[in-house]
Amino acid sequence: FQAKLGSIAEKTQRVTKLAESIAEQLGSNLEYIKRAALLSKCDLMTDMVGEFASLQGVMGKCYAQRAGEADEVATAIDEQYKPRGASDDTAATTTGQILSISDKLDTLVGIFAIGQKPTGEKDPYALRRASLGVLRTIIERKLDLDLKELISTSASLLKDKVDASKVEQEVFDYIIERLRAYYLDRGITADVFDAVSALSPSRPLDFDKRIKAVSVFREMAEAESLAAANKRVGNILKKSAVDKTIAVDESLLSEDAEKNLFETLNLLSKAVEPLFDSGDYESALSKLSSLRDPVDAFFDSVMVMTDDEAIKNNRIALLNNMNQLFLRAADLSRLHQS
Repeated sequence: FQAKLGSIAEKTQRVTKLAESIAEQLGSNLEYIKRAALLSKCDLMTDMVGEFASLQGVMGKCYAQRAGEADEVATAIDEQYKPRGASDDTAATTTGQILSISDKLDTLVGIFAIGQKPTGEKDPYALRRASLGVLRTIIERKLDLDLKELISTSASLLKDKVDASKVEQEVFDYIIERLRAYYLDRGITADVFDAVSALSPSRPLDFDKRIKAVSVFREMAEAESLAAANKRVGNILKKSAVDKTIAVDESLLSEDAEKNLFETLNLLSKAVEPLFDSGDYESALSKLSSLRDPVDAFFDSVMVMTDDEAIKNNRIALLNNMNQLFLRAADLSRLHQS
């Protein structure tokens, strides 16, 4: 595999431990996971795979079946290499999915840790494909896993060979760049990806839900106005030294437009918070689209940066409340006009 990261046996031990950790999170069959992981590289020692490298995993499955291993275990040994390319499906069995993710992450984290990350067109360890394989498996098979946690666990398992903790963020960023390519290839616009990635969600499945929701929102009639409003609010908040945690003082609201925005926000907050909590970003953003008219009216008739310090701070707090609500899904200020 790679001399600095130990033998194939040592890699197998790391992959087994990472796979067991994932299986516990997903409530999967630990016995199958452990068995498949321990047997996953055995066929690499055979003459058949030595002569025909493309048969790795395929022969492992055959040998496991002949040896009387459970079907799920045998299938997972082959599926650890899936998807083998952009047109290939991800692993179908849960054991295969977990083994595939674990094997690829161990390679990614290990290779980065020894300073052999891809440069330009050179990618000798196929880390781009490995990254996409991890992402596709998690997203397409709807596995609720935290990528940062998986990378951290993988790094800790390498501690006897190399200090991989220093590359955890770099590996995460690298995989997220592959996620950008994944979505752009599927017709998602760059601004939609940027709006979601600005929040740095670490669960690819959650990331995917946000992407789909923002893509739908972007096509709504209200999107352009609300994206512009969020950008304006963001600029105001950046320039303001006001404590963003202060609550809005309703008694300081004097203009009809700010009162209306305050009331509408309160009502919508109660309606959308449960939706955000459950990951239903599309429904939440659909409801928040009704803020367009109150927000437009606010900016048309209310002077935020007024001379009265208390009133100014109160209005900034109101805008911050709105901003924080939208940020539960994405940074909509990054959306561009269609």
